[in-house]
Amino acid sequence: MTASSRPAWTGYAAALGVVLIWTGFILISRWGGKSALTGYDVLALRLGTATVLLLPFCRDLPLSVWRDRRLWTLAGLGGLLYGVLVYTAFKFAPAAHGGILLPGMQPFLVTALLWGWLGERPPRSRLVGLSAIAVGVLCVAWPLLQAGDWRTLPGDALMLAASLTWAVYSVLVRRWAFSPWTLTRFVALGSALVYLPVYALWLPKGLTEVSTTQLVVQGLYQGIGPTIIAMWLFLLAVSQLGPARTGALIGLVPVLAGLAAVPLLGEPLTASLLVGLCAVSAGAWYAARPVKAA
Repeated sequence: MTASSRPAWTGYAAALGVVLIWTGFILISRWGGKSALTGYDVLALRLGTATVLLLPFCRDLPLSVWRDRRLWTLAGLGGLLYGVLVYTAFKFAPAAHGGILLPGMQPFLVTALLWGWLGERPPRSRLVGLSAIAVGVLCVAWPLLQAGDWRTLPGDALMLAASLTWAVYSVLVRRWAFSPWTLTRFVALGSALVYLPVYALWLPKGLTEVSTTQLVVQGLYQGIGPTIIAMWLFLLAVSQLGPARTGALIGLVPVLAGLAAVPLLGEPLTASLLVGLCAVSAGAWYAARPVKAA
């Protein structure tokens, strides 16, 4: 069954899966960032695990894909550059910042790129939904802005760069329309082929300074969750819903990450967080719902 012949609900189900996995990604990545692991270590664990798991399923990849510049561009953006930026960022900035600046910025960055780059003007309903998402994200961000801890600025800048990288990746994925399964495998394997030798020979490492539990959790979660399952679900959602509607749903991640941090990290459940949840949920639904033709 092709993406275009699948029922629309599969796109929404795929986007929900991405939201849940990326919520865990924010928390697990920050846990790794607070350890002795370098960002390069976490990316190596992610790509190494994904490569081992995906290799048995790559026999049917035609040789032509390895000569396709578009695929290498997507691997460089969604596999390498995004990974280096985001895992390095978590060494300097907390999970709450990651939720806001990574998936929280996607609805706005993707819409801006589609409008400014491809000339796809968003419908009024999407702008209304994005406004509600902006209110909700601001509610979550407000306590952080009041704290005024400028020591996180390097991490915040890296996260914003990572978010822009992923937005460009999202738009190109929609424009070039590769099958989700082909692109999932190529992004992981192509990235590993370039990155792992460089990491092994030249990049700093902290693998021996952390527990086996940390290594196993980082390797399995990062390699299976975001790299294989969420990547495939994300590409399926984009093929079904488009990058703008998918990005609107991804805006749920920062609030869900904030809620998950209450029991997992002992952070308080504030009124602003609850208001943010309601606003982002309503905005994501409104911006991502099907629009009937006039």
